[in-house]
Order: sequence, then C-alpha cells, then structure tokens
Amino acid sequence: METSSNPGLRDITRKAVRTRIAEVAIDLFAQQGFDAVTVEQIAAEVGISARSFHRYFPAKEDAVIGDLVPWGEFVRDAFAARPADEPVWDSLRASFEALLAQPNRDEQRSKRTMRVLTSAASLRARNLEKHLLWASLLTPLVQERLAGDLAVLRAQTLVQASLACFDVALTTWAEPDETMDAVELLRQSFATLAPRNPA
Repeated sequence: METSSNPGLRDITRKAVRTRIAEVAIDLFAQQGFDAVTVEQIAAEVGISARSFHRYFPAKEDAVIGDLVPWGEFVRDAFAARPADEPVWDSLRASFEALLAQPNRDEQRSKRTMRVLTSAASLRARNLEKHLLWASLLTPLVQERLAGDLAVLRAQTLVQASLACFDVALTTWAEPDETMDAVELLRQSFATLAPRNPA
C-alpha cells in the first residue's frame, strides 16, 4: 500500500518518462540545432506520439528548461537558512553553491544542456523567465536583510546580479575546454562583483 510520504508509482513513472524525453530532446538539439528539431522528431525517437509529448512538456523549450519552480524554491530556502548576520552577497553565493552541490548530476549531460540552452533565442527568452521567477522568490528575503534607504532597489540589484553571476559561471563551465568546476567558477564570478562594503 502506498503511503502519503512516498511518491506513487504513477508519479515515478511520469518523472521517468519526462526524464527520457528530455534526454532524447537535448541530444537531438545538440546534434542538429534546436530550431531544426521538431516535436514530431523527438516523439518518434522516444516512441511516443507528438500528442503524448505535449502531455509532458507544453513546448519543446520546456524539455530543455524543465520545471523552474522547485530549483528556485531550493535557492530561496537555502538563502533563508543562512545566518542573519552574514553579508547578503555571501548568502546569495552560498545558496547557489548549495544548488550546484545537489547529487545525481550527470556532468557531461548538464554541460550539453547548458550549451543547448544558450543556442536559441526562444531558449534564452525562457531562461529570462527563470531569472524573473527566481528573483521574485529571492528579493523579498534579501530586502528583509537590508537596512537603510532604497532597500527594494538594492535588493533587486543584488538578486539580479547574483543570477547573472550564476548564469555566467554555468555558461563558462559548459564550454568544452573548460577545466574548472562549476562551484569554483561561481565563486570567481561572485568575487568579481563582491561589494566593498558588504550589505
């Protein structure tokens, strides 16, 4: 009997199918180019119909981007758990580091996904949606930690800058010849913009 604390078989199966579709899609995008690959091609490669594809992903961009909400919530919760007296910029960096430290990451596939993500205008637009979503989750918490005038503006600036550092670090990490790991690149990116008077 299933318990409420465990995912049901249907949920497990659905997640496995989503993962398989995404893997096939990203491989095709990497080989042929995102704009050249159709939903019908992806579906045929997986062995499902195009209609079934759309049950799992509304559009082919979603097969690359995935579900943005859980990871944004993870970063938000990681930030909320940081010490209240820690500089905000350090807390933001540590929160993104915690995300990169999550297990079960296939490094080569993750790099391929990042390269695909930056290869098409529609995907870059969806990545901007990620920025906006994650910013909406992080900014209120950052604002609470800031004293003085213009707290909202300063919070928005810090959060947007942190997201830019995260994206630059991952884009650099995804380059075929890059040897530094993602966490070290993230630290270097954040260090470049580290405020002289930490908030």
